[in-house]
Amino acid sequence: KEHPSPSFAHSSITMFVRSLLLLSVLQVTLGFVPASGRRSVFDTRIFAEDKEEPKSAGHDVRSSGAPMKVDPEEAKVQAAFAEHQQNAAKLGWATDVRTLVEYNHGFAVMSTISKSDPGFPGGSVVGFAPDEEGRPLFIFSGMSTHTQDILADPKCSVTIASKEFKGAADGRVNLMGTAKLVPADEREKCKEMYLKKHPGAFWVDFGDFNWFRMEIEKIRFVGGFARAGSVTPEEYNEAKPDPISAFGMQVAQHMNDDHQEATIAMIAGQIPGLEVTEAIITSVDALGMYVKVTRTPRASDQPQQFKLRLPFPRPAENRKDVKGIIVEMTQAAAKAE
Repeated sequence: KEHPSPSFAHSSITMFVRSLLLLSVLQVTLGFVPASGRRSVFDTRIFAEDKEEPKSAGHDVRSSGAPMKVDPEEAKVQAAFAEHQQNAAKLGWATDVRTLVEYNHGFAVMSTISKSDPGFPGGSVVGFAPDEEGRPLFIFSGMSTHTQDILADPKCSVTIASKEFKGAADGRVNLMGTAKLVPADEREKCKEMYLKKHPGAFWVDFGDFNWFRMEIEKIRFVGGFARAGSVTPEEYNEAKPDPISAFGMQVAQHMNDDHQEATIAMIAGQIPGLEVTEAIITSVDALGMYVKVTRTPRASDQPQQFKLRLPFPRPAENRKDVKGIIVEMTQAAAKAE
């Protein structure tokens, strides 16, 4: 509650049902977010031919048939779920982005303005490491096309996916700005930070390789399906990476391998009536977990997959604290059964 993040706000059960209908139709993984904070509005229709029809924020779901009837008990479950997700504690967006960049595997897609093919963007998979302010550091060969592009025009963007990225429900961020050569007196520090992320990067000592640092000017973040917006460079600069996320995936892997039943019980304990058959934790941070679940709605035989937020009862401060909180949540869920 104390850390709201911007999102698309579906404030009514009707919009929530439409979201689930879209999920059923597209078979995508859905990430729900709270209703408070800055909103980003996208009209997903390329051709809006009917000028009189109002445009809705977010994804427009259409049906040529009769309105979909929802089982009353299912409607109650969906309402309880929507309320729970709105109130679930989450990291702020700037912290989310800063954390994603910090703990990424160190590779991203860089898009530059092509020098050899004017008018076209050039894309390359490049290694990077964030500095203390989250600015990407690169070391490029003088012969590479992206080096030549940057020297001609320093404007570029870097698209970074979360370390656990597997599909549309997982986070990614696009950083836009300018990449400039690092002054000679700062290169040793850059080398030190780069080798922490890429310990095998022997080319950092090659004489024909050059150090670049990206100055961030714009940030576009997609935290999952129906969750997209921007963070200012100032917000990004002031944010710090979430420390729990540094080892969160190890906790998630252990829970997924050995204690998935406990995760399912915790979900049932926090959201009465939401019965899931599978619960895979995709990330763990100081305020809770994101879990990809599978369930079959009442009066339906079509299973759905979506991502939900499972908040901690209090912020976790270290690895031992995370373990203790999960044990507490598991015990509370067992008592509630």
